[in-house]
Amino acid sequence: MDALVGTGVALITPFNKDFSVDVSALEKLVEDQIQNGVDYLVVLGTTAESATLTSEEKELIIATIIAKNNGRLPLVLGIGGNNTMALVEELGESDLADFTAVLSVSPFYNKPTQEGIYQHFRAIADASPKPVILYNVPGRTSSNILPETVNRIARNIPNVIGIKEAAGDMVQAMHLISLVPDDFLVISGDDMITLPMILAGGKGVISVIGQGFPAEFSEMVKLGLEGKSKEAYKLHYKIAPSINLIFAEGNPSGIKALLAKKDLCKNNLRLPLVKATDSLQKKIEDFVDTF
Repeated sequence: MDALVGTGVALITPFNKDFSVDVSALEKLVEDQIQNGVDYLVVLGTTAESATLTSEEKELIIATIIAKNNGRLPLVLGIGGNNTMALVEELGESDLADFTAVLSVSPFYNKPTQEGIYQHFRAIADASPKPVILYNVPGRTSSNILPETVNRIARNIPNVIGIKEAAGDMVQAMHLISLVPDDFLVISGDDMITLPMILAGGKGVISVIGQGFPAEFSEMVKLGLEGKSKEAYKLHYKIAPSINLIFAEGNPSGIKALLAKKDLCKNNLRLPLVKATDSLQKKIEDFVDTF
């Protein structure tokens, strides 16, 4: 899946003051990503506050992004959860014609065993008409997909083509890369260790900060994939302070503050999430001013 090598961005959902979906801001954001060199767009991931969206709003967001993208970049759709049979049904009913792949998070709250995780993704892959990318984010799910389990999935379930690895553990990431087949996409889900993961053999990133600085972050990833580590690290260290800032009070509060400063959206979030504190917003705004 060469189309998904490089920089993917996990799009936010812009909201109006009344917390309705801001369609014009979403269109503006999509165009900004395309014009600044990202490789693909991820729709309705965690960063999109998808847990707080109605099914009708999800349909609106999908339709808006598909129309604005107009076939220019590959699209990946987030379809995940902890009710396996409900996901199987959703995959069977969803129109995925405009999507290259599905991103599916490891089941949260239930805390399945590694065997349970394996069987969950076997059911998802069997039901999906599109290739599946696993999403491992233990900080949100309370369970970790071990490298050995990912390798078992990669070698036995052909419709699973990669993993967004967001455990934040570089040792685990290297072990994972060493185990899986060469054509299996190990994609960073942690902006701060994206470059070292790529230099260790990873295939790119699904990024949050990438939508704040798409040109620079995409160029860093490109240089990393070309093995130009010295040039890539210059960009990494330029961007790195903003990564710490945008995650200081959780995601997507930080990236929304940054995007609002760049006039790409209004700084509105749905409860239970709230805006970044005034002090953090000031730090983010100062960083953008001096970037």
